[in-house]
Amino acid sequence: MPYVTVNNARLWYDAAGEGAPILLHHGYTASRDNWQPVGRILEHKYRVVIMECRGCGQSEHTEEGNNLEQFAEDAVALMRELGHDTFTFVGHSMGGGVGMTIAIKHPEALDKLVLVGSVSAKGLIGQSFRTNVEQRLAARKARDRDFFLREQRDGFFRPDVQTEAWFEKRIHHMMHVISERHLVDAMQSMQSMDYTEALAGIETPTLVIAGGVDPLMKTNIEDYQRLPNAALHIFSRAAHEIGIHETEGTAKAIDEFMQHGPLNADTLKRR
Repeated sequence: MPYVTVNNARLWYDAAGEGAPILLHHGYTASRDNWQPVGRILEHKYRVVIMECRGCGQSEHTEEGNNLEQFAEDAVALMRELGHDTFTFVGHSMGGGVGMTIAIKHPEALDKLVLVGSVSAKGLIGQSFRTNVEQRLAARKARDRDFFLREQRDGFFRPDVQTEAWFEKRIHHMMHVISERHLVDAMQSMQSMDYTEALAGIETPTLVIAGGVDPLMKTNIEDYQRLPNAALHIFSRAAHEIGIHETEGTAKAIDEFMQHGPLNADTLKRR
């Protein structure tokens, strides 16, 4: 397995295909599994890099740096190590927050930005998120597999893709793979973020992909409306795991965005 050491962390990545570089970044507590199905389609046309951030998967579980700002620095540094000074960033959930951070702090590194079921620009507001972290930590300590099974089955409605094998992967990852520092610090980072005003200054061509069954859809649309150079795509039968629920559709939406840019009524008039 390939690794690169950047910013004092050893990070796992995989790269395949030829063409314009695209980096796929997973969400909170997730891994390569969330992006590999989409990546396998896109690599037929693009240079696709999938990474696991610190604290997740086979990347180093560091005590420091489990936050959006460091994840963003790591992503840019990893791509530079691979010879890509500019690239398209595709971020799911927390990865969308990483993408916003790059667009704000390192706009020169981005060709395009894709936000997939992204955390809201105004962050995650409310005590329930912190409570969920505490419950997960307690369940891990107690080796309470049923807790994570119930959590994964919540909102189950796509048996064609939400298979038993998928549930087993996620349960194993939640119980045995991600670090406690990632669980705690990454959540705190998303709760403290607020990019609502900064979005208006992001000129990077952006695609917002939302799931019609995802609780984050409303804030995804709000963020789209704040972005000055963005397109919107909604999958009616996708919940939060958009790349799993609509694998071929997600790959197609990204491919079309790579070709045509952020089409909407305003950009069409400017053309």
